[in-house]
Amino acid sequence: MLNSEAKSSQAPSPDPAADGYLTGQLLVAMPSMTDPRFTQSVIYLCAHTAEGAMGLVLNRPIVKPTFDDLLKQLQVEPLPPVRHIKLCAGGPVENARGFVLHTSDWTGEGSLKVDDSTALTASLDVLKVIAEGGGPRECVLALGYAGWGPGQLDQEFQQNAWLSIPADETLMFDGDHDTKWRRALGKLHIDPLLLSDTAGHG
Repeated sequence: MLNSEAKSSQAPSPDPAADGYLTGQLLVAMPSMTDPRFTQSVIYLCAHTAEGAMGLVLNRPIVKPTFDDLLKQLQVEPLPPVRHIKLCAGGPVENARGFVLHTSDWTGEGSLKVDDSTALTASLDVLKVIAEGGGPRECVLALGYAGWGPGQLDQEFQQNAWLSIPADETLMFDGDHDTKWRRALGKLHIDPLLLSDTAGHG
């Protein structure tokens, strides 16, 4: 679950200034993506460096546990919380670990600023503040993350597994999960049916 320490030996630190890297962008799975863990997924890239990449899947909502369940498990008060936030399955790696992706109008001691508008916090502080009714303007709690080794994501791009688009607050934080993938492709003026090998012909 969320740790008092935000650091992870596994996840690379973001380096937004590095040329050719996509930190802070949204990854959109191509219709040809066959891996069931990432089919029609929209992923926010928290870090993309020569050491690898780490991101959070944003369109796999979690019904159970609820935010209240998590606060109870982590002994975070108040219960019930003054404010609730959405939960999603952030990816197949360390899916018992929590990450709060949020706007950077609030940051805590353990927060990692991804870019000027977005930050990532893996400490309990952010949950306490949110439960009390404060915290960042927009946020989502992801359980687990998606990770790539050195050069792996770049190779998947060459195989046309992903597209990338600039991050968009609405796509990142709204609750309309069923249309998020199609809306993300729409930002590139792409109709997924035209890209799909299994598209019907009228």
